[in-house]
Amino acid sequence: MPQSLPLEGIRVVEFCHVVMGPTCGLVLADLGAEVIKVEPLDGDHTRKLVASGAGFFPTYNRNKKSIAVDLKSAQGREVVLKLIASADVVTENFRPGAMGKLGFGHEAIKKLKPEIIYCSLKGFLPGPYEHRTGLDEVVQMMGGLAYMTGGRFGPLRAGASVNDVMGGMFGAIAILAALHQRKASGKGQYVQSALFENNAFLMAQHMMEGLATGKPVSPMPDRVRAWALYDNFKTSEGDLVFVGVVTDTQWKIFCEAFGLHDLLNDPTLKTNPQRVEARPRILPVVTAIFANMGKQQLMDKCEELGLPFAPIVKPEDLFDDPHLNASGGLTPVTLPNGTQTKVPNLPIEMDGARFGTRLDIPQVGEHTREVLAKLGYDAATIDRYAAENVILIK
Repeated sequence: MPQSLPLEGIRVVEFCHVVMGPTCGLVLADLGAEVIKVEPLDGDHTRKLVASGAGFFPTYNRNKKSIAVDLKSAQGREVVLKLIASADVVTENFRPGAMGKLGFGHEAIKKLKPEIIYCSLKGFLPGPYEHRTGLDEVVQMMGGLAYMTGGRFGPLRAGASVNDVMGGMFGAIAILAALHQRKASGKGQYVQSALFENNAFLMAQHMMEGLATGKPVSPMPDRVRAWALYDNFKTSEGDLVFVGVVTDTQWKIFCEAFGLHDLLNDPTLKTNPQRVEARPRILPVVTAIFANMGKQQLMDKCEELGLPFAPIVKPEDLFDDPHLNASGGLTPVTLPNGTQTKVPNLPIEMDGARFGTRLDIPQVGEHTREVLAKLGYDAATIDRYAAENVILIK
């Protein structure tokens, strides 16, 4: 990790749950901000999710501090307002109006601290849909992504929380831009990021494709490939390997390496558009060659030739990925049950260094005493608040 972190000295108060808001906080925390997660006394409900939600909390909450406070009590609200007054940024991703009812909406916080950067992460930006409940699945369905993914199989959501994660990233980008502006203006501002608009951003390339081609856009499973070879091929063991040949130079290298001189010298296959039209003729030839090669043999050959290739892996295989492990792509964390494992790092490098885990995944209220003490509360008051269930101390 770098000796100094880009966001050292920035304090963020996070009122977030599930994926989108915590992702925003994770980006800021990994970059060095002090992110203080405000949780109810029984903890962020994301901690208790099971099945497909079981990985949310341990993925997006490292490098954060946790305080647990009863926000409905007068003393609890006083604690949180003092905390916000000490902060640079507030993030929240609760339903529209929820923070205002608690007294922590943007208008109230702006009066408390005009220079605060207040970020709301929602389902929709202001407009006709803004009061709808937004989920990643909802916006994938209504925003074209599920259609593009499923095609002839019917609408199918993407295999990860793409809008939640990217929406959180765009929220972090807006916060960084606002902090930069504040250096010159001294003023805070209200910034927002949203799932639906993020999904529309993802669909922009397909929207423009339709305009450029004058044809309806085909979903991914149904579309004609942009290159003659851009497919999964079965090897002799029955395993699949993706192989692509995406330039004229690669086509020449590929044909020479695999002895396909007839294809290379065919005048009707000189250009990529010609080869795309001839896919029904080319694919059976290539499929037969690869079917007689072992998986590792095919991958080694593609790597030697500089051709795009990939094995088909499952998420659990990434724990042992040699590149991720050698390059600092995985960072250690401890799961709530005590299991020590690794989780993917931010996919960036700065000045030759990767970011990593400074603070492990927090327990509910793990840092309540520390944070309140720094806000000026004495030990007796902290203990009394804990006894009165205003706060939770671990």
